[in-house]
Amino acid sequence: MSTSIAAPLKQTALNATHRRLKAKMVDFGGWDMPVEYGGLVAEHLAVRTAVGLFDVSHMGEIQFRGPNSLAAVQRISMNDASRLKDGQAHYSALLTPEGTFVDDILVHRLGDNDYLLVVNAGTTVTDYAWIRQQAGAMPGIHISDYSPHYSQLAIQGPRALETLQKLTKTDLSQIKNYWFTWGQVAGVYNVMIARTGYSGEDGFEIYIPSDVATSEKVWNGILEAGAEFGILPCGLGARNTLRLEAGMPLYGHEITDQTNVFEAGLDRWLKLDKGTDFLGRAALQAIKDSGGPARKLVGLEMVERGIARDGYPVLNEAGEQIGTVTSGSPAPFLKTNIAYAYVPTAVAESKEDVFVQVRANKVRAKQVTTPFYKRVRK
Repeated sequence: MSTSIAAPLKQTALNATHRRLKAKMVDFGGWDMPVEYGGLVAEHLAVRTAVGLFDVSHMGEIQFRGPNSLAAVQRISMNDASRLKDGQAHYSALLTPEGTFVDDILVHRLGDNDYLLVVNAGTTVTDYAWIRQQAGAMPGIHISDYSPHYSQLAIQGPRALETLQKLTKTDLSQIKNYWFTWGQVAGVYNVMIARTGYSGEDGFEIYIPSDVATSEKVWNGILEAGAEFGILPCGLGARNTLRLEAGMPLYGHEITDQTNVFEAGLDRWLKLDKGTDFLGRAALQAIKDSGGPARKLVGLEMVERGIARDGYPVLNEAGEQIGTVTSGSPAPFLKTNIAYAYVPTAVAESKEDVFVQVRANKVRAKQVTTPFYKRVRK
């Protein structure tokens, strides 16, 4: 009789720091990660009203270099990377031939023939293998997984700029949304500073060397710089509720290899006419030509008492299952219970109320426009 031994969880360079801060740690996609420190709601509200700091070093970074880099990125992703300028990033996705999701990604143009793809933590290994399979044989391209070399920290919230600005001479106000630059942060040279984010707030991601000393120095420097604003270290729990309020999809929930781009409502980033063929294009063109998808992702707000959780059935008035919740939770800032669910297109277009099976109860929910939360821009 053989017993299989589970692989040890991967750790970021800040693992010991999280444990010193008494974080509650969980297995997230094979990584030992903090889910919360002092409480999810407090962390969520800190990001909405002031500033929060996340360790997102588990995310993957895959770099394309060489004269055929753009052609390779164009072949494997749905957005049009030819439109990017140096120092610009965009949201995109890696697709299967059926037009469903391998992963959603951020593509950064570092320079001519030089692109950095940021991918999800739990899919980094499979993404890299898939990318090599699809584009590795193309001439004039070098594809490398640099994930182990980066610690990535996210500073998010309305006071994020003021916090990070204390640690760098780079004028952060000059970085536009979905752009990035290079600068010195907390005495560390050549830090990539990106203004993207996954919280619905303004904020920055910084990419620093992944050694423990550098990671701890920058992490502690940011907490010190944000102390006057009430900065909190934030875990994956708040990251999830923030992105849900802000209407951002999560791989494995709203987007999977069983959901296509039109169903997920992400077709604003789909460039069918970008001039080069790409994986999934033919299937998605066929769906578009045939009148669209049979189901759609909708936002739900619970009208009656009950929390819609991932995987709960969505019912019609007669009690028949018509869909499934993909993500659901209380929304700490909005003070209501919200969810995403897939339902038939006809139901989505009718905007009619639906019901969620919450254990033994059939709980009414109304369809609402997403994102549930949108920050007021200055």
